[in-house]
Amino acid sequence: MKLAVRDLGRTGYAEAREIQKEIHRSVAEGRESPHLLLVEHPAVITLGRNAGMDSLLKPEPWYRERNIEIHRIERGGDVTWHGPGQLVGYLILPVGRRVRDLFRRLELALVSVAAGYGVQAGTDPDLAGVWYDRDKLCAVGLAVRNRVSFHGFALNVSNDLSAFDAIVPCGIAGRGVTSLEKALGRAPDMDDVKSRTVAALQVQFADWPEHRGAPEVPCRV
Repeated sequence: MKLAVRDLGRTGYAEAREIQKEIHRSVAEGRESPHLLLVEHPAVITLGRNAGMDSLLKPEPWYRERNIEIHRIERGGDVTWHGPGQLVGYLILPVGRRVRDLFRRLELALVSVAAGYGVQAGTDPDLAGVWYDRDKLCAVGLAVRNRVSFHGFALNVSNDLSAFDAIVPCGIAGRGVTSLEKALGRAPDMDDVKSRTVAALQVQFADWPEHRGAPEVPCRV
């Protein structure tokens, strides 16, 4: 299977979500091939199915005063932040009965992207995402509707990590966040990160069957 890739550039969260929903509908109906959407968002916080307002560490007016949008969405998991310098990818493809395999392949693809820069990241058997030591390098949060996945990953490339101080990232206390820039001591080129990410995902999903045949399954982040 080959992913159709669409780069949305810098796009607001609500607009990108509508694009994602339209493509998801088309893929579910068999009118379009599986897609990978790449995007950088202006500052926004998303609350997944498991998120409570206690995951926000500031009063709501604090976020509004700083033009940080808050969206409650249908993916699994808790709270995360998106913003400039972070590469967000929305993976829209038929899942069949392979939700766990989808998660594993997505994480392994992003581990390989980090390894390509010399960053020895990995996965945690108890926690979703990609980790560098005890810090999260990339959040992963998915949902499945009409047997097709949507939402995806958020890879910290060169974003301001202090933005995470206003939330409990992914609802996990006692763990931190990091970025490729922090791990490398320099900021990698975003276009290069995009190219490597697309290549890694194409490899991981090259033999993914374009089938359907499983009920809706929400996933965690």
